[in-house]
Amino acid sequence: MSVHGGHFDQWSQTYRDHENGRDRDNPDSQTGLCLAATQGAFAVWLVGGVALTWGDPEVGGDSHDVQNQLQNVKQIAASDYAFAAISAVSDRVTQVVTWGEPGAGGDSNSVQDQLTNVCEIYGSHAAFAALLADGRVVTWGDADYGGDSNTVQEQLTDVQQIRCTASAFAVICADGHVVAWGDPESGGDCTSVQDQLVEVSKLCASGGAFAAILKGGSVVTWGNPEAGGESSEVQHLLNVREVVASGGAFAAILADGSVVTWGEPEIGGDSRAVREHLKEVKQVAATSMAFAARTAGGRVVTWGQPEFGGDSSEVQHLLQDVQDITASVLGSAFAATLTNGRVITWGDAISGGDSTNVQDQLQNVCKIKGSGSAFAAICADGSHLRLVTWGDPESGGSSDIRQLQQLSMHSSADPHLP
Repeated sequence: MSVHGGHFDQWSQTYRDHENGRDRDNPDSQTGLCLAATQGAFAVWLVGGVALTWGDPEVGGDSHDVQNQLQNVKQIAASDYAFAAISAVSDRVTQVVTWGEPGAGGDSNSVQDQLTNVCEIYGSHAAFAALLADGRVVTWGDADYGGDSNTVQEQLTDVQQIRCTASAFAVICADGHVVAWGDPESGGDCTSVQDQLVEVSKLCASGGAFAAILKGGSVVTWGNPEAGGESSEVQHLLNVREVVASGGAFAAILADGSVVTWGEPEIGGDSRAVREHLKEVKQVAATSMAFAARTAGGRVVTWGQPEFGGDSSEVQHLLQDVQDITASVLGSAFAATLTNGRVITWGDAISGGDSTNVQDQLQNVCKIKGSGSAFAAICADGSHLRLVTWGDPESGGSSDIRQLQQLSMHSSADPHLP
């Protein structure tokens, strides 16, 4: 069901930081709902239930043609221009449903017979990679963006984790080694560091480079040097807990709560101006050209391009008791959820940095997701659900409450879905 048009109840290349980004959305513990977004459209679904979409129809905002297949939905992933959903046909059989721009992964007919027992799907700028239950990987979409994995297909066995830049994919296999494919200049070739990629535990991706965290807490990078693929200045890093990426820079949270950055200085690779404030950091989020860190005390520290959210000075006095930060990962704005369920936004106003028009509606917020230039928030007043959207209307910043009644009824019937 598509929705066109406030609530419901009643370097700036694409990047995919999947642990904080948009392709793996854990269900909200209170409502059981998930959100995914392309650059100009949103999808919301009830885990094990139906899915609804809105926004630019050319990039996935119109799911009318596949709506009857969007039942028992387990996951929805996004490229910049298309969606891919895993839905359960039966207890043991799943299918993959795609829509949006055909050449960017919205058409999976060429590999449909291979898409059986799919566990997870990940999207680059214009391609998808599906992880099967037996550890194999199936890809489709634009070959220039990782949609063709034939050259490494025999190596794609026992895969445990998938991540992607704008135009390349990389996986961790069961023995801890890494396989990459796609655009070599954007991380699709890891041969230069292959001997270092042993016992890899996590991967993170900027727009054009990968960072691997090894089991000992050190980091290995490859890909475009200007997008963070060159990290010689921070190769001494140990005890890295997590790595987050903007479009062309990385930020590593260390075990002691400090943060170390590298990559393009102007878009977050240089955090020296705020280094003394980056202590006891619990979370880092990123737009395409800026970072925002949440400290243990619930305060926010920002750096990078000011117009992309790197300057939060105008709302700094409001950024207290922050419990989560969400970024429009393809765009230029942040949204911070406070412990009282309210939301504070900053960055480019048109892209969602100005939520003034919906501020009175942003109460009891459970989950927020950003598209390229808009945000969507799920609010729960008891069992009464609302969807609040803001930002560029053409990027999903507006929706129609009347079209969302079906999902609301399914959700409110059991607000504590698993």
